[in-house]
Order: sequence, then structure tokens, then C-alpha cells
Amino acid sequence: MTTAEVNLWNHPTLDLFAPIPQPQMKKVRLYLAPTTFGEKFERDDCPQPTPSAELPELRKWIASYAISVLEVWNGRRQPAQLVARTHYVIFNQLLRDMGMLKTVGKIKRMHLEEPLDGVCEAALTVELNGRIRAMVIRCEGVDGRWLCTALDLI
Repeated sequence: MTTAEVNLWNHPTLDLFAPIPQPQMKKVRLYLAPTTFGEKFERDDCPQPTPSAELPELRKWIASYAISVLEVWNGRRQPAQLVARTHYVIFNQLLRDMGMLKTVGKIKRMHLEEPLDGVCEAALTVELNGRIRAMVIRCEGVDGRWLCTALDLI
């Protein structure tokens, strides 16, 4: 036992509710300003940035989202299944591009980059009809979930 513990036990009134020291968390200096695409919000209705520690595991989320998008582009999945994970501007692009692929591609590689806490930029290589194409996704942590704010197939 340390001397502090011995002193605590020797004290006439045992302090059962002594404060537990909390580890100091490293403060993030750069913050996400959620993408709004020019929308105007009331002060209390603005999208709230969410730190990546409070969001789902990123690699699984990107893989699942990318597969779902490829299936929508092929016409095998209803785009309404992605409405909660996609900004409405990107969702409209997804609707417009629905059925543009003849086959569902196969993801070969995935590269993730997190320039800020709560922001992810992903580059995926996808094999489509024997050709390799690049799929880029930007997602942001907004209101407690990942939200896709940019999507393109190059």
C-alpha cells in the first residue's frame, strides 16, 4: 500500500466518496464544419458535428456503404435504403445514376484518410467488367452518424 492509501485508511472518518482522478483527454484543435450545400438553418436546428470516437467503425461502414451504392447503380437495391446515410444532394445524384452499371463491381482495395476528426475521405478501386475504376467517398460525422457528402465513380 502507498502512503496515501495508508493515510486514507488511518483517517478517523473513512472517505468513501473520494474523487477519482480522470485522465486528461487530448483536445482536438480542428473541428468539422458540416457540409450544408448552401442551406440555411435556424440556430438550434444546425447539423451538429460528431467526433469519430462516437461513430460506428469506419472501415466497415465505408465497405457496406460502397457495396450498397454499387448495387443501387446496378439496379439491384432500392436507393431508399441509403437515404439515412446520404446527404439529400448526393442522394438526388444517386437517384439520377440508378441503373447506370451493367454489373455489380467488386471492391479490390480501400484507402481511408481522416483529415479531421469526424471526416473521412475514402478512395476505393472497383473492378467493373474487367476494368479497374476508382470510387471516391467523403463522409462526415453529423448528428451521431456517418453521412456521405460526396460520391463519384471515376
